[in-house]
Amino acid sequence: MKRSEGTAPDLLPVLARGKHKSPRSGACFMEFASHLSGEAWSDHPACTHPVLASLARMVNDCTSDDARSRLMTLIPSVIGLRGDDQRVRLVVALRAATVGLPVVSADHQRALAVGILNCQRHLARAQSGAAIDVSDQVRDAFARAPQTERWAREFMGSVGSWSRSRFTDRTAESIIRISVQGIAESCSPDTDQRLYGLLAAAIDDCTRVLGKPEGEPMTMPTPLTPEAERKALRV
Repeated sequence: MKRSEGTAPDLLPVLARGKHKSPRSGACFMEFASHLSGEAWSDHPACTHPVLASLARMVNDCTSDDARSRLMTLIPSVIGLRGDDQRVRLVVALRAATVGLPVVSADHQRALAVGILNCQRHLARAQSGAAIDVSDQVRDAFARAPQTERWAREFMGSVGSWSRSRFTDRTAESIIRISVQGIAESCSPDTDQRLYGLLAAAIDDCTRVLGKPEGEPMTMPTPLTPEAERKALRV
């Protein structure tokens, strides 16, 4: 992985929704990461844990065109964040659920509340090495939706199979999808900021679990203005 140089390639694609054939047609968040890391062009590069990469792709696609360029500043931080620690999928899904819970619709709130409790239970069993304390994170989220918490605890208490179910990458991605789409569809005035904050916090969570990637930190140039991005995409 070409990361030690500490500089970005000369040809920088423009962040845009969806999948792209080459840098000249634009790039989603993870395609840009593959470009910077020196991997083959892909929206599923090996340089980032697949669950964190899923979150990044969803945030990229649900962020408005005017705000998406700000996500560029986070791209170097995901390069090298990979590993087999099973807690990664749990902390990313938990972060998504707790950020989304206060603003998503009522139906989505119930799903996320169950997801929060499920993540917390599995994380308590999966702790190894330095423990990851999420009690404040969970408490703060439920303080904004107390009735949802009561419903979720009653629901999980009546369905004993929850305590025996496996928590897979697919489970995590389902929680992430509900949260990110719910945030994007909400009436919140700070949707873009909430999505940015979600991805930034999830990256920090993964760094606590996996440690900082080796090599020189990579920095990004100043993001293009929305007008400059639109001009670049028309070329």
